[in-house]
Amino acid sequence: MSTQHSKKAKDFIKNQGYMKWHDATFWSVRTKRDNMAYALGEWEQLRDKASAIKRHTISHLDEYLDKFATNAENNGAIVHWAKDAEEFNDIVYKILKEHNVKKMVKSKSMLTEECEMNPYLESRGIEVVETDLGERIIQLKGQKPSHIVMPAIHLNHDDVGELFEEKGISDEIGNHDPTYLTYKARLSLRNEFLTADAGMTGANFGIAETGDIVVCTNEGNADMSTSCPKLHIAAIGLEKVIPDYDCLAVFLRMLCRAGTGQPTTTYTSHFRKARPTASPMHIILVDNGRSEWVANPEHWEVLKCIRCGSCMNTCPVYRRSGGYSYSYFIPGPVGINLGMLRDKKMHSGNVSACTLCLSCQSVCPVKIDLGDQIYKWRQQLDDFGTANPEKKLMCKGMKVVFDSPFIYNTATSMAWLANYVPSFIINMPLNSWAEGHTMMKFPKKPFHAIFKDIEKK
Repeated sequence: MSTQHSKKAKDFIKNQGYMKWHDATFWSVRTKRDNMAYALGEWEQLRDKASAIKRHTISHLDEYLDKFATNAENNGAIVHWAKDAEEFNDIVYKILKEHNVKKMVKSKSMLTEECEMNPYLESRGIEVVETDLGERIIQLKGQKPSHIVMPAIHLNHDDVGELFEEKGISDEIGNHDPTYLTYKARLSLRNEFLTADAGMTGANFGIAETGDIVVCTNEGNADMSTSCPKLHIAAIGLEKVIPDYDCLAVFLRMLCRAGTGQPTTTYTSHFRKARPTASPMHIILVDNGRSEWVANPEHWEVLKCIRCGSCMNTCPVYRRSGGYSYSYFIPGPVGINLGMLRDKKMHSGNVSACTLCLSCQSVCPVKIDLGDQIYKWRQQLDDFGTANPEKKLMCKGMKVVFDSPFIYNTATSMAWLANYVPSFIINMPLNSWAEGHTMMKFPKKPFHAIFKDIEKK
């Protein structure tokens, strides 16, 4: 009954020490989130407000996108529309080619990961340098992000130290002190900023009323990517547009508290137009399936996501299986749902990576029903042709049991006999449940029988 996710997760949990560290690390972030949330008496009201703003904006997306584009152009920015990843990459390449760009620095952007922009540009002779420290680390390592906010969280300081030594960034062999490694990374990136021909940022929010974009970082790399090179390109998904600055105030109070347990990001940068000595700013609005997702009556609300990562931090499956066990580039609960919207057959294996504990939707700052949506996807697997045959057979067997009170009562009353089955029979390779679990000891009486006895008393 193994799915693609469970097979990859099996490799991840081979190193039990690392798995426990990964679990504890993200739970500590979840704890920080809780402390921040509980410190605000109006936290739940903010969640209600944020959810309502997103619902309204997405259901009126055509109006707000038109308003945003009009105001951005009035500011002097050049606005482009990309229907898919291919068109987005082509637009970026043409802009860079027009300006004779050989090197581009960029701040963290999950949209460019989604469109696989870096390999597209690199195959055409343009060097792309990630400037977020976590993104830079995994770029040097040739990996993908394992988390949307902390992309290199799966690596420890020794991993990074050895990588920096290999790439010539660190010259003190064996010095894996985080402060030292950060210092060396800063020196290396400073040169990249000063020698780049263009800079690219993503966007946390686009403000329809003013036509500017807002980028939230903790390292200031977005500011460096836009203040040093003479060309700034901003990539923004359609769903990132919000009505005005009053709405922005709500999201800024929640984004960092939910994601990392900080009161706010260190830098919240607003870009409306290019600086006087620079080339005009380019803004690319990317669809890439979003307009189709809006029309999905059961799953469109996943577009409310503000990419805080809190659903991953709390998810017991993600914490114990790692980001690379998911087939979609965004892991965790929101990634399961986005992956299914992207390609149902390719990413169906991820829907099993959920206990339906609903912790994800309990912490989501915009109240997306993530767990409920995963449950709905599970009910459709047979329609997609991706349902597991063994699970289907088991469900049919369970239906027979639950449809017959006689069979059910007989089975539960005799379950205690399983306690005497030799362990080598129960814990055999054919029994997937035995892997990572200890078989429970069944009581002599089932719960409903015990409850009836109590009622009689």
